[in-house]
Amino acid sequence: MKKIKILTLPLLALLVLSSCTSVRVLSDYDKEADFNTYKSYAFYKTGIDKAQISDLDKKRILRAIETEMSKRGFVKSENPDLLVAIFTKEKEEVDIYNNNFGWGWGGWGWGPGFGWGWGPGWGGSQVSTRTEGSLYIDLVDAKTRELVWQGKGVGNLGNINNIQKKEERIREFVSEILMQYPPNTVAVR
Repeated sequence: MKKIKILTLPLLALLVLSSCTSVRVLSDYDKEADFNTYKSYAFYKTGIDKAQISDLDKKRILRAIETEMSKRGFVKSENPDLLVAIFTKEKEEVDIYNNNFGWGWGGWGWGPGFGWGWGPGWGGSQVSTRTEGSLYIDLVDAKTRELVWQGKGVGNLGNINNIQKKEERIREFVSEILMQYPPNTVAVR
């Protein structure tokens, strides 16, 4: 019984930590668009101004986008093929963990934990909150002003006070989203 508890706790901790670092990505695109014709981009100020995040985080996101677009061979231009806009959302998530793990005070038989019978144990519920954020990156055809591609990254933002870690998390979001562009091809990492 002790071995199960000893092995289970680190596995649960690893699962929780790994789920906090991942970014879930979705993308959608206009199947009529010819993505081979797009070679340059500029930021769409109107779309960026509407993003409800701090100006410092906007700058971090835009720098990360510049890096990723450059990796894909795009150049920033005054006369661009694509306009890049961003949009953000965030919501508080509440997690409730029921820690009925191990032996408890109760009757005989199997219960929600690993133990049975009488004996001291630990249990109870734990409530935690976390901030889940969504970053949308929109690519708009500069000539037609129509959306041709949209990428969305969703993940745990955490309350990152360390600027270095915050910048790393933003770069991770942007990189994971833009891995989906252009559609139907494998992007260079």
